[in-house]
Amino acid sequence: MRLTRHGHACLLVETGEARVLVDPGVFSPDAAFALTGLDAVVVTHQHPDHVDHDRLPGLLALNPDAVLLAEPQTQQALGDAWSPTADGRSVTVKDVTLTGVGEQHAVIAPQLPRVGNVGVLVSSPGEPTLLHPGDSYAVAPDGVDVLALPLSAPWTKVAETIDFLQRVSPRVFLPVHDATIAPAAYDIYWGHTANLGGVADARRLGPDESTEV
Repeated sequence: MRLTRHGHACLLVETGEARVLVDPGVFSPDAAFALTGLDAVVVTHQHPDHVDHDRLPGLLALNPDAVLLAEPQTQQALGDAWSPTADGRSVTVKDVTLTGVGEQHAVIAPQLPRVGNVGVLVSSPGEPTLLHPGDSYAVAPDGVDVLALPLSAPWTKVAETIDFLQRVSPRVFLPVHDATIAPAAYDIYWGHTANLGGVADARRLGPDESTEV
């Protein structure tokens, strides 16, 4: 499995046969929206840092055969070309199975309504299983080898990030959801999770960097 970060929450997952893009949002560089050969695009929820409505049509035009999956509220906004995801619902695309995880976005503030959030498990025979949770630490599935860990958000704090990492207990983790961290402060967030999370293989990927797992 090859993983490439395309800024903030956007992650390209490549297996032996398939290319899956998760959460191309407004903080992602233009390179994310110039990708071709995609077999699936997955959107975990409706917030603009996870789906850029302005640049998304151009990406879909470059990938007309891609399977399009989105959390149900988001799917309604994106249109009939998209299929709704759900907790536990699986879709197979080539050699990849995409399984929904969770239902709701984490609480930002009690005064704000919660929106839907369905993360995704990406699995393939002979490959590690990856979890991209979107914006929630609520569900920690069994059998996760690689965790795309939201590192900072208005809805969390470092103690909760570390707790989620420990509950998932992956073999490897990499950061996502980090565009709001000032460069001078990044080592604080990364250091705490890498040093206290109990996972030896912590891969600090920057924008457009890749790793093989």
